[in-house]
Amino acid sequence: MTTRLPGSVRQHLAALRALLMLTVLAGILYPLVIFGIGQLVFPAQANGSLLRVNGGVVGSSLLGQAFVDAQGNPVPQWFQPRPSAASDPSTKNDPGYNPLFSGPSNLGPSNPDLIKSIDARRAAVAVFDGMSPQRVPPDAVTASGSGLDPDISPAYAEEQINRVAKARGLDPDVVRALVAAHVQGRILGILGEPRVNVVELNAALARLG
Repeated sequence: MTTRLPGSVRQHLAALRALLMLTVLAGILYPLVIFGIGQLVFPAQANGSLLRVNGGVVGSSLLGQAFVDAQGNPVPQWFQPRPSAASDPSTKNDPGYNPLFSGPSNLGPSNPDLIKSIDARRAAVAVFDGMSPQRVPPDAVTASGSGLDPDISPAYAEEQINRVAKARGLDPDVVRALVAAHVQGRILGILGEPRVNVVELNAALARLG
């Protein structure tokens, strides 16, 4: 005589079999297939778009970083990124670009604190790069929405060429050619604006010596 399991037990066993099957397919096989495709077709992107100088990892081309000294002051030998609001409020002189605090300042364009900080940044950038405040590009004084954007405008990169060349003892034309080689056009020719990835540019500058 065949003994049939109760209906509720059969339903639970069927659900368990479905769970095990889906776990193997969606939790093991699918991730392994996608991982393999990524490693074969897009190995650099799949591994974080890491940048290396002299064999060591110096950052990712996807994430901006600050080029400052221990006191949080910008270092003249490097191209500087745009300001970042992604900073740890509990850390003094945190220059931003902290992935744990990614986000904008949330201050509106008419906010007096934002206007004051923009004016202060414009004056500081003008002194640092040796030019009039009127020539300072907007992205030199405003942060991106994420606070982690590695890109600046070609105009801001151009503004910094003489300062970087002087600090490194290089011919400005050599640095200018390096900047020109790192200008990226609009995506698909229509989306966004021309830009320069500061992290990639500084990595190339480090390789230059």
